[in-house]
Parts: sequence; structure tokens; C-alpha cells
Amino acid sequence: MATLALDRGARAPFAETQDTAPRRAPNRAEDRAQMFGVARARVTLIAFLFAMATAVLVLRVLMLGMFDAGAVPVRAADTLLPDRGEITDRNGVVLARDFQSYALWFNPEAMDGGPPLARPAREVARELVAIFPDMNEADLTRKLESGKAGYLRRRILPAEAERVYAIGEPALNPPSEESRYYPEGDLAAHVLGYVAADGKGRVGMEQVFDAALTGSSRGTPSVLAIDARVQAAFEDELLRGMGLAQAKGAGGVILDVDTGEVIALASLPTFDPNRIVEQDMDKMFNRVTNQVYELGSTFKPLTVAAALDAGTIRSMSQEWPAGRGLRVGKFTIRDSHPIGASLNTPQALAHSSNIVTAQIADDLGSRRMKAKMEDLGFNERPYIELPARGFPIWRSGEWPRLTTMTVSYGHGVAVTPLHLASAYAAMVNGGIWRPATLRKIEEGKAPAGRRVFTEATSARMRQLLRLIVTSGTGRKADAPGFRLGGKTGSAEKPSAGGYARSSLVTTFAAAFPMDRPRYVIVAMYDEPKGTAATSFQRTAAWNAAGAVGRTVPRIGPMLGVYPDENRDIDMTDITPLMKRGH
Repeated sequence: MATLALDRGARAPFAETQDTAPRRAPNRAEDRAQMFGVARARVTLIAFLFAMATAVLVLRVLMLGMFDAGAVPVRAADTLLPDRGEITDRNGVVLARDFQSYALWFNPEAMDGGPPLARPAREVARELVAIFPDMNEADLTRKLESGKAGYLRRRILPAEAERVYAIGEPALNPPSEESRYYPEGDLAAHVLGYVAADGKGRVGMEQVFDAALTGSSRGTPSVLAIDARVQAAFEDELLRGMGLAQAKGAGGVILDVDTGEVIALASLPTFDPNRIVEQDMDKMFNRVTNQVYELGSTFKPLTVAAALDAGTIRSMSQEWPAGRGLRVGKFTIRDSHPIGASLNTPQALAHSSNIVTAQIADDLGSRRMKAKMEDLGFNERPYIELPARGFPIWRSGEWPRLTTMTVSYGHGVAVTPLHLASAYAAMVNGGIWRPATLRKIEEGKAPAGRRVFTEATSARMRQLLRLIVTSGTGRKADAPGFRLGGKTGSAEKPSAGGYARSSLVTTFAAAFPMDRPRYVIVAMYDEPKGTAATSFQRTAAWNAAGAVGRTVPRIGPMLGVYPDENRDIDMTDITPLMKRGH
């Protein structure tokens, strides 16, 4: 037994780790449950902490919105918007937008009180002209020598800005800035206008839309009634005709006859709103809305329509003498060429007789004639949003007999081509006059307008206008299948002491298709010449009518009007009247 005894100071092996109690068999399922419980508690705690943090942030945002709104001058969303909103055509094509660009700015203060430039101004100007060949070296030299800060060029490309930096002149600073850009160049320039250096819109719809384009709603485009495709085709044909006739200028407008929407409006020569230069300022004058003209024989259908409404034309076969000049006091009304001893209404319009039209107006009387012209808005500025709107030359008070007779064929009053277009729309659309607008109108939201002609008169005028194109002075406008109808007008321009026989304004006012008119189109040329291309003729039949005849087949399909040579307006009751002896 002694051999089994241990010393008091000695320790048995593993004495510190041995459990004197009986050992329990391990339970692995219980251990696993305990571990999962600990993990779940930790996840719950973390989720709770995240929830509390989120609640604090949300509460802080709400408090800022409720109590500190005035302390936040700019909303985050506003910083994402351009300085100026977009302008689009009726189909969403962007016609004007802002983009980030560079400018060439001369800052003489950059030299910290020293000379404006490190090198002679002439050398610096020469290097700038190497980058911008269209700039004038002498003008640049003067500007640089002046030491006056300012823009040398408003819009330059990034690559050009790099070359400017490479010149090494601290005073030549190309800052990055918001710039107005017109992706279609000079398309519809007189409609759009431009943005001046002060950031304000000028001339066109840039000026009209200024508040909307710069306000809180600038993120929503301002939409025009213009169709960019139609505008481009119309401008192209007007410019072509201007060249063929060597005209001083041209203008035109296309209107929706049921809404008054301006689908296209052009004034030539034009300007590029991307690059406003001093020599282009005169080109900004709008011939369609701001210039008034005596529009000649295009007034004759309006006179006939007024007489039909009043009942003074009793039938289409009624005839008036036309074989000799019509004497009124000391004045004699004549036709441009002999037509016949007597003419009925279809013949008078088809052959454009001043003599017969004057007699129709005389039968109508001054009071009714003047009242009808006022119903058509000829005594007021044209109705459209553009700021440039010409005031008509209009005789107030009671009209003398001679005035009534000369106004009947477009002399003695002067109006804009837009006035004429709105009047023709009323004449063919069933008799309702509506103001022209450059804003797109939602479907079914067209203004009610006012009745100017009866529906019966409008139906008769559609026949007569179509007859002028098929059998009269408007034959060069006849576009097969498009059932176009209209009237030519050629008027001498007023001059000191009378009229300048060598200077004409030629106009063709028309609508299509005449069996269901949808659009009016007016084309005008200022001082066209007789050239080989126009058979040496200057009248509207040889220039304005041809321009319309070329334009309609191009724009018709764009507007949903397709040629159909199997359709036309019924003229069976008036066509035989053209064959009567006269």
C-alpha cells in the first residue's frame, strides 16, 4: 500500500484538467441550437440599429422640408436642368436646345496689372485667325489693343479651345458655359428667333416662350405647330423660285384650315440663329407677319365670296361688261389684257378681270364690302404669337366708291401674307375664321372661331378656286392628284407719286385638296424679274404659282394627303360656263 502513496507536494498528472464529477455524454443538437440562438440575437440587434439610424435620417429630412425649406435656395432637381428649355416641332424634333460649350473671352486683367498681352496684339491676332479663319485680323488686333474685356467669339469647339490655350496668352480665356444651339441651322429662323448675350430670347418664339423656357417648367419642351419636314421642303422650294426669278426676297406660310396652326412659315433671305452677326440684322425682318403689301388679285375670290354671301351675285351665269375700261370719276379701271366683251363670275376669276371684280364690289356696296374685310381681320395686326406683326394700311371711316372697287382686286389696302392665309382658310373650311397660332393645338382643342361666310358660299368658292388652277391663271400650280385650287396676284409696289411699274409683288394663295380642304399655302415673291427660267414673265402665274405647285407634292404625303387622280371636286355645274363666248 505504501507504494501507492503520493507525496503531499506532488501532483498527479493532468490534475488541473480532470473533472472529478462523472462526465456527461456530448449533445450536439443542443449545442447547435444554442449557437443559432446567439447568431439570431446578433442579427436582430444589428437590424434594430439600422432601423433606428434610418428613422433618424427620415425624420431629419422631414424636419428640413417642413421647417427649413426657405433655407434651401436651389432644389436638387433644378441643378439637373439646362439653363433654358428645349423648343421642338409638332413631332418632337428638337429645334433649339442648350448645351455646354466654350467661348473665347478676352480678359486683360489676367496679367495682374501688367500689359494686356505678353506679345504684340498683331501677332496674337494672327494666331487666332489661324484657328478661326473667318475672323478678321485687323478687327481682332484693334480689340486686343483696346484692352477692353469681352467676347471675341461666343461659341468654339473643345479642340479650338485647346489651340487657344496653346497660344500661351493668359488674357485669352476660353471659359465653359451654357450655349444655345439650333440643330437644324437656319431652318425656321424667323419662327424661332435667337437668344442674345444677356440670355433673353429675341425676335421669335424664343422671346414668346422666354418665361417658360427659363422657369421651373423648363424641363418640359415648348412645342410648336411647325412640322420641320414641311418647313424644310417649303423653304427649299421658295429659295429655288427666288433664284429662278432673281427676286429680292420671298415669303410664305402653310396653315391648317381647321385649327389655324402654322405648319410652316418662311421669310427669305434668312439668318443663322447659331451665329448672329451684324450684317444679318436686316434679314431678321419677317416678310410674312411684319411686312404689309398690296396683294393684288388674290383679293378677288374674297370679293366674290362677300357678294355671294350678300346675294348680289344671283347666279354663276350672270354677266358683266368687260370690253372696255371702267371709268370711275377721273380714274379708269383696266384689265392687264383684253378678255372679252362680257364675263360671268367663273370667267372673271379664271382670267383675273379687274373690271368685272370692281363691278361686283360696286354692286355689293362700300359698307358691306368693308364690313366683310374687317370680319376677316384685315383692319388689325395679324393674329399670331410673334412679336413682329405689321399693322395694315387700312382706310378708316366710310369708303368712297373708288376705294371699294380698287380694294376688290387688292389695291388700296395693304396687309401681310398671314392675313391672306387666314382669310383663305375661312373661305374654304366652311366659313369659319380662326386666329393663326405657332403653338401646337391638342386634338379637339381648336378655337371655335367666328363665322365669316356661309357653308354654301364656302362650297362654291372651293369650286371656283379649283377652276382657276385647271382652266385659268393658276395652271402652273396644278399638282396632279392633289386637287389644288388657288388664285394668282401681281401688284405693282407703291412709290412716290403712284406705283412702280417695274417692281412687282407676286402672290399665289391656295388650298388643298379642294374636295376636302386641309391646308392653305401662300407663296410670295418680292420684285421678281423676267428671266429665261420664267419665260421672261414677272407675274405670279410664272413664279409664285410654280413654287406652290412644286411644294404641294413634296409636303402632301408628310401631312397625310396623298395624290389620287381618280378624285376631284365636282365642278360639273360651272365648267360649262367657261365655254361661253366672251
